[in-house]
Amino acid sequence: MSAVYLEQITPVWNNLSKFVHVLHSERDYAQAVELLDSLIDTVGENEKHPLASLMELVGVLIEQYEEAFVPEITDL
Repeated sequence: MSAVYLEQITPVWNNLSKFVHVLHSERDYAQAVELLDSLIDTVGENEKHPLASLMELVGVLIEQYEEAFVPEITDL
């Protein structure tokens, strides 16, 4: 990726990274779940929606956190 792309991405990422990042705490997790709920309400099942890939990404981040930190019901 060229430096020009990074220059274009940096200002956007500075704002977006407050909401989309690797989840390290229960607070991060709760915020991500809230964001995902809002995205689901907005995007629905429209795979062509401009935010559909963001919804998918946030879902993956939540799934990774749950696999690492949330015990399965059978583990309780």
